[in-house]
Amino acid sequence: MSENTIIKNFYKILESKGYKGTIITASRIPDLQNSVKKFNDKKLLDPEFYNEYKKYFEFEPKTDFGEVKSLFMVAVPQPQYEIVFNWKNREVPLIIPPTYLHGRALINETKAFLTDLLKPSGYSIEFAHLPQKTLAVRVGLAEYGRNNITYVRGMGSFHRLITFYSDFPYEQDDWQEVRMMDLCKECSACVRKCPTGAIPNDRFLLRVEKCLTYHNEHPADIPFPDWIDPSWHNSLVGCMHCQKVCPANKKVINWIEPGPTFSEEETKLLVNGTTAENLSEETRRKVKEHDLTNYLFAYPRNLGVILDREQ
Repeated sequence: MSENTIIKNFYKILESKGYKGTIITASRIPDLQNSVKKFNDKKLLDPEFYNEYKKYFEFEPKTDFGEVKSLFMVAVPQPQYEIVFNWKNREVPLIIPPTYLHGRALINETKAFLTDLLKPSGYSIEFAHLPQKTLAVRVGLAEYGRNNITYVRGMGSFHRLITFYSDFPYEQDDWQEVRMMDLCKECSACVRKCPTGAIPNDRFLLRVEKCLTYHNEHPADIPFPDWIDPSWHNSLVGCMHCQKVCPANKKVINWIEPGPTFSEEETKLLVNGTTAENLSEETRRKVKEHDLTNYLFAYPRNLGVILDREQ
């Protein structure tokens, strides 16, 4: 199969699935590395946050197949999920924002169709763990909102970005400067709605050390800072304050898929930090079936503070 045919088939597959994507020349990898490094050099990134995600920011494109010549990036639409907890004889529904669940399944599914596309012609792929939001904006697949969340046309912020390294030769260059959505220039809805002041007016880069999402992705043994008001919490993990009011999400904001319902006894176990292997078979099935395991470590404090507030 010719290289042009592979490229055409890639976009046909994406269209058939309702996905969007692009192919990126590997020659831009140093530019991606440097763009993140500049933010850190200018001390615009919180040191604690940077160190926590250092391997992600300071990525090295090493693969088993050798030289990386391109990257295949795919944007998959993804909904919110509603999880219902029974507590004190009442139901407490909580949202999990897009991008938190079913990540591994989507990566595997994307890898499968890319392998089917590339392998017959002798090309390989490997999952790439790198700053995907910045990359997506740099190549025009997505745009940054004022809240530093990426928006993809037709999906808003309700999408998951998935990237793979490949030895497929590709030299077309669509690199561009990082820019904010035109919609954001006359809009400050997210700035007004963010309770922590994480979205500044004096600079484009988010003050991540103030972002509620950053703080509620930590383990249960790390307490919330004293300045975080319990009333600000709105999701089991992550945060939806800025996404809910964003005009770019108008068509997708009500896309909510049902998740599991947990009994009061099950809710107590999750609040107490019970590990997956120590849950009952039925509860463990719910957790695994709905891909809740990855953030099980954060649920005790996140869920606990919300349930305390509900009493």
